[in-house]
Amino acid sequence: MAISHSPIEGISIDQLGHSLDQLFRAAIANGDLVGGVAMAGTADSLLYQGAFGWRDRETGRESAIDDVFMLASLTKTVTAVAAMQLVERGILDLDEPIGRVLPHLAKPQVLEAFAEDGAPILRPARQQITLRRLLSHTSGLGHEIWDAPLLRYQAMTGTPGLASRTNASLNMPLLSEPGEQWRYSIGLEWTGKLIEAVTGMTLGSYLHDNIFQPLGMHDTGFGILPQHAGRLSSVYQREQDGTLRPTESTSRSSRPGEYEAGGGGLYGTAPEFFRFLSLFLNEGRVGSIEILSPATVKLMGENQISELLVNPMRTAQPTLSNDFELYPGMPKGWGLSGMITHKPGPNGRSAGSVAWGGLANCYFWLDPSRELAALFLTQILPFGDARSLNVLGGFERELYRALG
Repeated sequence: MAISHSPIEGISIDQLGHSLDQLFRAAIANGDLVGGVAMAGTADSLLYQGAFGWRDRETGRESAIDDVFMLASLTKTVTAVAAMQLVERGILDLDEPIGRVLPHLAKPQVLEAFAEDGAPILRPARQQITLRRLLSHTSGLGHEIWDAPLLRYQAMTGTPGLASRTNASLNMPLLSEPGEQWRYSIGLEWTGKLIEAVTGMTLGSYLHDNIFQPLGMHDTGFGILPQHAGRLSSVYQREQDGTLRPTESTSRSSRPGEYEAGGGGLYGTAPEFFRFLSLFLNEGRVGSIEILSPATVKLMGENQISELLVNPMRTAQPTLSNDFELYPGMPKGWGLSGMITHKPGPNGRSAGSVAWGGLANCYFWLDPSRELAALFLTQILPFGDARSLNVLGGFERELYRALG
């Protein structure tokens, strides 16, 4: 349904709500989605919020606005904000080698190849890993879901996978020299470790005290919380024939494990995550609460990878992710909180918009020039599901059509 806290010139709120409700109902009827929640708004007005389909199709429980979702990589933006708070306070520096704080990253090794017997061939990295490189995915680290060499490395060395949530799972080699390539990575997991090292707090405790509690985000945290009972949105797997079957995601956990994953461990609701996103439209403030300074918010939305471009992500685990590239062929950069489109998007978003997604096809985007934020949460694997992305595109088109 559409809700507006203040009138927006040129927008028919009722008409927008009707068209979006129709879009999502059709997606459910067509089998594109099982259920989900979508929200959109400007700096001072909520234009739309809607829950559609089923929280759990098999039991007939319908979706609701306060459903709890596995946010997965949407967590990265929250961890990035936490890190930038510490930069503002002079506790962290974007360009200082973080090996001074995290010994595991003091002398990173680059995986060059594998010997005939399968043993990994490593060499010392020539450059240092910095916080800026962790946040912008230019540290040289990779991710097992999209980097097959890391799966081979794990198999040859006995290194556990990320699903184990063990500290040992993070001790992976680099796949490229720091600063020389954009590669989606576990950099935000290490950022979480960095935050813990300099604050003496667990990542969850830091986020609670400095972001969640001030913003009233009581349903957001690492792992499945007691208050989530009865509201957890079920995860579905897209089969080859296009149908969706219920599955228990390997990422789900009632316990965070040995570490709290700054790159993908949060669970939460759409209204709370949307409230968090609104700080990017309000110069770091939500109401009277300041989370970041205006200068930091501006910096986070600026391209940090120079002439490098965001590369297509090629899956190494097809049950978890498809090959993924948002807007193929369009040049894209990366800020300190997400992907940046250098040109206007085909569905309406402006050049300079920031966006990213979570594993189970959760997506957000921020369009600073239009003062627009939008959030689309569903729970479908694998990531980059074509039918989910098609619905996301329709959501975007309807919003910008209303905005004019």
